[in-house]
Amino acid sequence: MRSEVIIFAAALLLASACGRSDKDGDAPSETAQAEAAQAETKAAHEIGGGEDWPFSGGDIESTYFSRLDRINKENVSQLGFAWDFPLHTNRGQEATPIVIEGVMVTSSTAGRVVALDAVTGELIWRFDPEVDMQVNRTVCCDMVNRGVAVDRGRVFVGALDGVLYALDFKTGKILWKADTAEDTTRGVNITGAPEVAGDVVIIGNGGAEYDVRGYVTAYDVSTGEERWRFYTVPRDPELGPQENPELEDALATWDPDSRWDVGLGGTVWDAIQYDPEFNSVYIGTGNGGPYHLAKRSPSGGDNLYLSSIVALDPATGRVKWHYQETPGDSWDYTATAPMTLAKLEIDGAETPVLLHAPKNGFLYLIDRRDGKVLDAHSLVFQNWASGIDEETGRPILTPENADYSVEPKIVFPGTTGASNWHPFSYSPETGLYYGAVLDMGNLLMTTPGKKPFRKGAINSDASIMFGADLPVTISALPPFVQEMVKALPEWSRVEENPAKSELRAIDPLTGETVWSAPYAGWQDRSGVMSTAGGLVFAGEAGGRFNVYDAATGERLKSIDAGTTIIAAPMTYEVDGVQYIAVMAGWGGGGWPYVPRYGAAYERRNDGRILVFKLGGGETPKPDLLPPLEPAPSAPEDLFADASEEMIAKGRGLFYGNCAICHSNQHRSISPDLRRMSPSTHEIFNDILLEGLLVDNGMPAWGDLMSPEDADAIHAFLIAEQRRVRKEELELQQEGLPLDQPSAALLSNF
Repeated sequence: MRSEVIIFAAALLLASACGRSDKDGDAPSETAQAEAAQAETKAAHEIGGGEDWPFSGGDIESTYFSRLDRINKENVSQLGFAWDFPLHTNRGQEATPIVIEGVMVTSSTAGRVVALDAVTGELIWRFDPEVDMQVNRTVCCDMVNRGVAVDRGRVFVGALDGVLYALDFKTGKILWKADTAEDTTRGVNITGAPEVAGDVVIIGNGGAEYDVRGYVTAYDVSTGEERWRFYTVPRDPELGPQENPELEDALATWDPDSRWDVGLGGTVWDAIQYDPEFNSVYIGTGNGGPYHLAKRSPSGGDNLYLSSIVALDPATGRVKWHYQETPGDSWDYTATAPMTLAKLEIDGAETPVLLHAPKNGFLYLIDRRDGKVLDAHSLVFQNWASGIDEETGRPILTPENADYSVEPKIVFPGTTGASNWHPFSYSPETGLYYGAVLDMGNLLMTTPGKKPFRKGAINSDASIMFGADLPVTISALPPFVQEMVKALPEWSRVEENPAKSELRAIDPLTGETVWSAPYAGWQDRSGVMSTAGGLVFAGEAGGRFNVYDAATGERLKSIDAGTTIIAAPMTYEVDGVQYIAVMAGWGGGGWPYVPRYGAAYERRNDGRILVFKLGGGETPKPDLLPPLEPAPSAPEDLFADASEEMIAKGRGLFYGNCAICHSNQHRSISPDLRRMSPSTHEIFNDILLEGLLVDNGMPAWGDLMSPEDADAIHAFLIAEQRRVRKEELELQQEGLPLDQPSAALLSNF
């Protein structure tokens, strides 16, 4: 191992002035402390002259752009495999590694961290947080982690169960830890990356689909002491005054009879961005819970601060400005997509802007000084709004198209979002914004009345069918509902163009697409990086790592890695050699539904870090999966006489609680419960109710389900196992594939 790989120079450049006395023994003023911390953070992340990648987004502006150009359009055809590192998991990989002075640090499943020699891939240290896997019951979208933050000799990472850790950069030793969960009985979890802002590190939480009131918390970088907490939505006013004046103002935008018991959502599960130029922390907030405004806040209202960008003072947590991208959100249009800081020439003046492409289908240009919307471009077909009012910046809502409180509606874009967590990249050289864009709607429905609160369970109170599969899945609905859906004007659009996913190069000043490259399907999206070598790098679900000409979109290189790539790549240079790295592994939202075009449908979904360089070799691929076999026989004596009512009850319970993880499809990376072994059938209730396999990631449900409920689910699954076995034996006899095409039905999202 090279001796210098454990040297962390960034932390040695400056000594923090915060909390220290000057030569005369007087404590510096709060302003001086803030300025010193601000300067230190900025300096720490500018070290390396472009050779390092010190932030998840590459630089403090999160542009995912690198000034390195040793790998360029002229020689990228020589790009090949340098090394890989196994992560020993089959779950999704969404982080972008950080490299400082020859050391690569990154996070993986549930908040595990590795530090590696960036040249050889040799392990320096590994950190495995102790996570109570019962948390999986309230994690909607896989056990992913979107990265670490590194600052002043510390590596910060959030574990899945809501604990924030500060680790020693050189050794991985725990320096401090803080439990961010205000109420451990609620569905609080962490999948996002922390953000350092001066002398605090800030982290948010997930769980809006469940029972969480959103918030972000700032901790002292050195000690882990909590400095402040900002809640994104008000609390029940009957509990007393709100925590700050901004929440008192927000309270006026909520019905007094709102679903305070559910928590209301607004979680900041990703998208925290520090701006040292204006000493602001921008947070993107999530959807409400329940989903629909009529269920959440019956009399209406904007419901601040749901689906908003909020600028906070990093010293106090007080609001500087806010912009609500989706007032009264009913469509899961979270504002949690990564943000990019840039300076664009607008009306002849260089203007500091925040570029943001959230789920709702617009690309926003927001003035970082005051939160004013300078422009908003529609990237995809939308029917929830007809545009943005130029004077107020508010969307012009079209409830006649998108209000599903009374009858089903097909809403564009869908809850998967026109954009999602996958980072965009801004190149100051081309002036283009590169990212994955999905043009797809989905069917949304809800039932009349107030659904009882279920603690530690999904409380979104909405059913979703994705547009790409809707022509098939609609047959599962009652005939009268099918007629209602097919009578909608959007039905013809679903039939003609169910979905289109593509990598786009967008002019942020006009919203126009300069070039695009197709992805294989609606489940296929990835993060993006651009470089001064005139290149754009992006992976795909099929396992290929592609390189495009940044100006024209011509594909210059494609490497078959055999592993799905959804994370954003990064690049760094050591001893004059430029490397390209990316984390690989299928997962994230909808993780158990593996598309047929995905690498994980053909090969083992082995999570790993892939690194490439000029003159590298052929990339090794994971092993092929074994051939499919018919479902095993279900025990003949178990629920052989189960009534139709019992099986129907079990079906409802399964799709309302279990299907979000168990897709029961071929090649799923979660267990297919139509293929349980006799031994699993024997301990079914112990697993479901008592948590026998909690350590393996299967949570217990005994607090919400009775033995009768468990028996109903079991009876339904046994009936399914018998049906599937019969069908697959017939297919086998006819010489046909066992994996006939099926849809990604996710009705309980």
